[in-house]
Amino acid sequence: MIILGIESSCDETAAAVVRHGKEVLSSVVASQVKIHGPFGGVVPELASRKHLEYIIPVIGSALERAGVSGEELDAIAVTQGPGLVGALLVGLSAAKAMAYALGKPLIAVNHLDGHIQAAFLSCSTPEGPFICLVVSGGHTALYRADRDGSSRLLGATRDDAAGEAFDKIAKLLGIGYPGGIAIDKLASGANPMAIRFPRSRMEKESFEFSFSGLKTAAANYVRAHGLPTYDAQAGSVTMRDFAASFQEAIVDVLVEKSLKAAEQFGLTDIAAVGGVAANSRLRERLARETASRGFRLYLPPVRYCTDNAVMIASAAYRIWMRSGPSHEMLELDAYSR
Repeated sequence: MIILGIESSCDETAAAVVRHGKEVLSSVVASQVKIHGPFGGVVPELASRKHLEYIIPVIGSALERAGVSGEELDAIAVTQGPGLVGALLVGLSAAKAMAYALGKPLIAVNHLDGHIQAAFLSCSTPEGPFICLVVSGGHTALYRADRDGSSRLLGATRDDAAGEAFDKIAKLLGIGYPGGIAIDKLASGANPMAIRFPRSRMEKESFEFSFSGLKTAAANYVRAHGLPTYDAQAGSVTMRDFAASFQEAIVDVLVEKSLKAAEQFGLTDIAAVGGVAANSRLRERLARETASRGFRLYLPPVRYCTDNAVMIASAAYRIWMRSGPSHEMLELDAYSR
């Protein structure tokens, strides 16, 4: 079964052709990082306009690289939400038009289900139920997931997502966008214990997250001590130490809650997906902590952590196997939350 996946939930215009849910025939991503970089975050209006510009060439390139014609597709999959409504509508409209013109079934995919499905794109894949940490610029949540693509939410962030906190503090420090990548690079080899930023662990049994307090603490530190620099000491803390300490505060909570969820539900498999799952410190800590406790860890290749259409096509395959195509496909609408 060959599925064309289309993803346009935020600032990446992506299309991919995937066979049987795992064999990647092509994957094309048009990034808007340079466009939104000067603003320190995604500007929804600009994102929507760029999706309109990119969507047809990206889909055409994905089909060409796969050596597949539209007529040879078995189905078309598209992200329905959550995300930026204007951006989602571009991908959804293109998918509807193709499905109608080609007479192909349309499969609507939840963006978070797509990220969870990325756990099956690693070299080895979970064989049973597993705990999945979905962590990105717009989402931070823990799920209990199954091989058939079904999942149950255990807890999500009450305010900022982890990636959003990275972006905002990177903007405060003036080190670039995307913030997670900038902070990860800056923190390499620095002291993660230089500043003891707060860790919000919520109630004892809670699997929910909160990063607004951490973000405020980091901003207050800068107000009190001034902005650290690359060359000089600000008190006893450099810019690199600041970045490492901030990153460690986020990673501590993500790792701790993932392990606690696995222990509580008696599961031995843990996966981390989403853009922040590409963070080198998070991957290092998860690998070490899961190994020491006898858990198995599944991390997608970095290229499948950030938004992509491979995960959408892969998730659509499992949806198709479970329940078939979306009904009344031309009536599908985008949803932001």
